[in-house]
Amino acid sequence: MKKIILLCLLIPIAITAQNKKTMENTIYQFQVEDIEGNTFDLGSLKGKKVMIVNTASKCGLTPQYKQLEELYKKYKDDNFVIIGFPANNFASQEPGSDEEIAQFCERNYGVTFPMMSKISVKGEDMHELYQFLTQKSKNGFADSEVAWNFQKYLISEEGKVVEVIAPRTLPTDEKVISWIEE
Repeated sequence: MKKIILLCLLIPIAITAQNKKTMENTIYQFQVEDIEGNTFDLGSLKGKKVMIVNTASKCGLTPQYKQLEELYKKYKDDNFVIIGFPANNFASQEPGSDEEIAQFCERNYGVTFPMMSKISVKGEDMHELYQFLTQKSKNGFADSEVAWNFQKYLISEEGKVVEVIAPRTLPTDEKVISWIEE
């Protein structure tokens, strides 16, 4: 009888520990701040394919906002979401405030996909989400370095990193489309 009671007490603890361990290798463990200052829980994206991309307003690759928005509009109802993270890590190409960035994105590209507050995607002040995305010991997939603005991280429906897409590769590249549609 004591064994049964002990087992009944230990099973929920083991399940909780397993769930926590499972979340450690996913984006679901993170909460970030959106561009309007609200908390955005990445756990709310469970079951969706996600593209995380670091963005900049004054970069030669900035026109990718157009393709990102096209991709988002086409697939947002198919369990797909794009999350933009403005970053000023490369040649000071994102100097604006969150408010200025939001206005730029809306005015110039009609961006409707979720944009987050400006963060650092490399260096000593790298945001913890990007530490996760770039370190195999944390993401279980691969080590990577953010090479420039508009690098894309593809995240599975289970919240795991499955691919890193180079900055110059357009969001509408066949490799990305195939992944979304599979």
